[in-house]
Amino acid sequence: MNSTTTFYDELADLYHLLYEDWPASIERQGATLSALIRAHDASAVVVADVACGIGTQALGLAAHGYRVIGSDLSSGALERLRREATTRALAIEARVDDMSRLDTYSDGAVDVLIACDNAVPHLLSDDQILNAFRQFHRVIRPGGLCILSVRDYAAMPPASVRFVPYGLREVPGGRVAVFQVWEYEGQRYRFGLYFVFDRGGKVETRVFRATYYTVSIETLCGLLRDAGFLNVRRVDDALFQPLLIAAKARTA
Repeated sequence: MNSTTTFYDELADLYHLLYEDWPASIERQGATLSALIRAHDASAVVVADVACGIGTQALGLAAHGYRVIGSDLSSGALERLRREATTRALAIEARVDDMSRLDTYSDGAVDVLIACDNAVPHLLSDDQILNAFRQFHRVIRPGGLCILSVRDYAAMPPASVRFVPYGLREVPGGRVAVFQVWEYEGQRYRFGLYFVFDRGGKVETRVFRATYYTVSIETLCGLLRDAGFLNVRRVDDALFQPLLIAAKARTA
């Protein structure tokens, strides 16, 4: 099991605390993504969320009537997704798969593929990302759509260490402060995701660690084109991160 898998397995029960209001985020992101999909192809039905985690986007899209396949390396995150889908009476097919391989997907199996919440930069080199994008291209049907959400690392000022606050959340019996600390190592950074629980005198801190590649949006757009995608574009102010949208040619 690699470190990214362990990170998301252990984080699964707390991941919703990254959002100020997770249910509202599910609804908002589902509506935004659905509008983008419908603008491209109103007949699209099958959506693969290939880094689905606990289901922020998958649940929102399923609520809009799409047939959603959620795949992820983390079995812990997938188990949380299944519970959340059951609670909401939503049908989502959840399966363990690596977004750089997509072994459980056949060629041309989906109308739309998404990978959100800065999932792609967990792949730590251009070559790894290009390989994943080629798999994305393979499993999308001709004329289908790819949507990614990523951080804009190029817009961040240089730093050796960065503090990234998420906010203060209310939890049963108290509150929790959520933040990240990034430590840069060249074009990568190792980060600690901290949850500091204050339940009235007793303070508990939990920290989870993983690594990202500070790949630029410009580079990602180039790699999407290298993988065979067309009409690659960036969309700002739709979600909380920039979106990259690309299409597969309708004919070979």
